Amino acid sequence: MTVTVRATAGLRRSLGFRDLVVYGLLFIAPMAPVGVFGTLDAKSHGAVALVYLVATVAMAFTAFSYAQMVRVVPQAGSVFAYARKALGEGPGFIAGWMAMLDYVLIPAVAYLFSGIAMHALVPAVSQWVWTALAVVVTTGLNMWGVRAAARVGFAVLAMEIVVLGVFVVAAVVVLTQDGARRGWLSPLTGDGSMGGFSLAAVLGAVSVAVLSYLGFDAIASFAEEVTGGSAKVARAVLFCLGLAGALFVTQTYLAALLQPVSAAELAADPGKQGTAFYDALDASIATWLGDLVAVSKAVGAAFAALAGQAAAGRLLFAMAREGRLPRVLAKVDAASGVPRIALGVAAVVTLVAAVWASRRDDGLDHLVSVVDIGALTAFVLLHASVVGWFAVRRMEGPPVWWRHVLLPVLGAAVAVAVIAEASGAAQVVGALWLAVGLVVVAVQRGRRTGMGVSGGG
Repeated sequence: MTVTVRATAGLRRSLGFRDLVVYGLLFIAPMAPVGVFGTLDAKSHGAVALVYLVATVAMAFTAFSYAQMVRVVPQAGSVFAYARKALGEGPGFIAGWMAMLDYVLIPAVAYLFSGIAMHALVPAVSQWVWTALAVVVTTGLNMWGVRAAARVGFAVLAMEIVVLGVFVVAAVVVLTQDGARRGWLSPLTGDGSMGGFSLAAVLGAVSVAVLSYLGFDAIASFAEEVTGGSAKVARAVLFCLGLAGALFVTQTYLAALLQPVSAAELAADPGKQGTAFYDALDASIATWLGDLVAVSKAVGAAFAALAGQAAAGRLLFAMAREGRLPRVLAKVDAASGVPRIALGVAAVVTLVAAVWASRRDDGLDHLVSVVDIGALTAFVLLHASVVGWFAVRRMEGPPVWWRHVLLPVLGAAVAVAVIAEASGAAQVVGALWLAVGLVVVAVQRGRRTGMGVSGGG
């Protein structure tokens, strides 16, 4: 049984497979490991490429659950729509409510990254000005239309892939000529500086690495705007995760071989971890390559936010269409075919959060601490939706137990494990946001019950 979308939704079908992959990769960012490379190298005892290999497999459970649900509930709002249909109105609202922390605030983090990078390149312009400018430019593209934004996004993504290709070629040339600074298998087995291989250390690093993948799920938010059916969305989700995993493993493997310091040295000096990737390029290849990667990251971060903002707008639109948020957010612009009011609200929230964070020394830490909990909680409800739809309600006939129970349960276990590894502050903020969502559910349920009683009288 496939849930059909009402014809009055108004979203315009204009996206192809390539456009979906572009949005997913933009949101993730092809060189996402650059900023956390040093941290993961230290935590895993040097087995950083293995960390991303395991993280890709771990996130594959979530990607598979998205692929299962988007085929039967091809609606904007993704996890909100899935949980609502499979688990009920209350769980559906909570899924969407928790996903807001991810979809609305992750763009703020990306905008802040862009502002920081641009301020470093042009110090005369304040960091918050660069941050605000990035919000304005990408919001304009999203308001223009989903197809236009996808075209510009493709150009930016192509630039990022080219820069990544330059790094890979330069790294291979240097490694061929000068050899590796660590053992050739060390990115998979550890560099030995902190003892032998440690499975616990690798799994601890995986709990951080999976956060690099947040964003591929945004593809599912465009289910009502794709041509050719929801099966194309499912393929795009799986393809995007697989491609991102291959890129992440390749770049971290090469960077580890070029790394001039050991994992033990990075662990002993946390101050070096944030720049470890750039330091490896400067020491082993050339300073210009580090600068090129930095510029690519600055531009790429802004357009990662573009994809995130677009997904946030679709989530608000979907929840408003079902009466869970103010109805005005469900309006679709006739000319552009996009929910401009929902996009505008998402942009304002993102702008305020990003500019506020850009003017504080600890702003980035505060933002990052809350977005991850929202996404991971939504993932747990996504996996529960697969079990509820296929195994409990049996909406598609007899379930396939390994596909509809085993894999979703494993995916939920991964998400719960990562939540357990999160900081105490992030857990508190997530719990408070969840509590507010539960209050909203109770109030809305009370209003609907009251309306039902008065109508019966």
